[in-house]
Amino acid sequence: MKRLSNIIVVAAVSMMLTGCGLYNKYEKTVEEPENVFGTTQDITSATSGESIAEMSWREFFTDPLLQQLIEQALANNTDLNTARINIEKSEISLRTKKLAFLPSLYFSPQGSLSSFDGAKPTKSYTIPLDLSWEIDVFGSMTNKKRAAKAALLQAQITEESTRSNLISTIAQEYFYLQLLDRELDILIETDSLWKASLDTQQALYENGQAYSTAVNQQESSWLDVKLQIVSIKRSIRSTENEICSLLCITPQHIERSHWGASEDYHSATEGQRLFEERYSKIGVPAMMIERRPDIRLANAYMEEAFYNVQAARAAFYPNIRLTGEGGWSNNGGLVNPSKLMWQIIGSLSQPIFARGEINANYKSSKLSEENLKKKYVQAIIDAGNEVNEAISDCQSSRELHKYYHRQVEVLHEAYVGTHELMDNGKAQYLEVLTAQESLLSAQLNEASNMYYGAQAIISLYIALGGGTK
Repeated sequence: MKRLSNIIVVAAVSMMLTGCGLYNKYEKTVEEPENVFGTTQDITSATSGESIAEMSWREFFTDPLLQQLIEQALANNTDLNTARINIEKSEISLRTKKLAFLPSLYFSPQGSLSSFDGAKPTKSYTIPLDLSWEIDVFGSMTNKKRAAKAALLQAQITEESTRSNLISTIAQEYFYLQLLDRELDILIETDSLWKASLDTQQALYENGQAYSTAVNQQESSWLDVKLQIVSIKRSIRSTENEICSLLCITPQHIERSHWGASEDYHSATEGQRLFEERYSKIGVPAMMIERRPDIRLANAYMEEAFYNVQAARAAFYPNIRLTGEGGWSNNGGLVNPSKLMWQIIGSLSQPIFARGEINANYKSSKLSEENLKKKYVQAIIDAGNEVNEAISDCQSSRELHKYYHRQVEVLHEAYVGTHELMDNGKAQYLEVLTAQESLLSAQLNEASNMYYGAQAIISLYIALGGGTK
């Protein structure tokens, strides 16, 4: 026992003299870039509590059918469930690291028969309880436990990131379905109008008032609309299948509100709810950094790397272990087999030459830590770029919206007027074709721009760290 006490005293003195800093807790020391969002215009800044990222996804997306799809995806999506399982695995790993501070105890009975030169076999047995206890004098187990905590945090943040990305994807696919429905409506209406124009041209041709080329040109344009209708219907089915895959269900029709029926999309004349001023409040960069999953994940990686470095440093110091054994045995010349036996051994193992493995592990851990610091800064820069891009897209879509809408109005008037002139013999069929094709193109462009605008707002919402609650 005296020898054991001496070992512990020597270890404690060594720790005080050379082990300083092995128990330090992680503190972020990386200098973060300034002006993260870059130069932006016409965007309303906001204080904490006013940024769109503060809104829950149910507040941001108010369409009941969209909310149902998101809830179903959050419950069934395979990637999200995998992320949740990884959290449970990390929790198990952390519990294991915590239990490492406790002694291990094994029950390992042994028995044997031995004989020499034909003599009567001798029976022997040992019924011991083996105990082993590693004393965490230099913080090796403590740092491993803290690293496991950081790994658990990473799994939790990854689940949040998967969740927000899933919400964003479902919403964008849903809005894309609404866009396709809108485009299909435009094409079906155009199909009806152009078929009437074709019938008019056919009648004029039969009466000798038009050439066959006019009929052929009109029919070609009408058939082009038919082709687009088929293509749009195929795209609708494909998009529905993609949503079904995200919901982890078999292919089926996706219920959705009609374009302009929900608060998320109004008709073209009313603009978009998502273009209101409150959806342009981005908040302050510091709040984005605290909220975005990828940035918090990068910080958690740095934290884990810090504790891995600490654990690698601890490997240079002695390893102190207590082992013990107690039980019953008839070995060692004991006459009474019920005699109690026990022993306690204290051991200290100080690395002297480990073929460079300990030093290599320490240097490798340091390099990994430095690399993760650089990745953290890059993550902030990338996040700022994403916000800046989303803001620019929002601004462009908002400006384009009024021009597209006015263009549709003007071209509709031109189409109606040209058609009337042709009916009165004052315009050529080519003028009508040009007018109707220009109108169709403008209508489809206006619809697409509304979708891209909503997509930009959703991207801004996610880029600011929204969708995690």
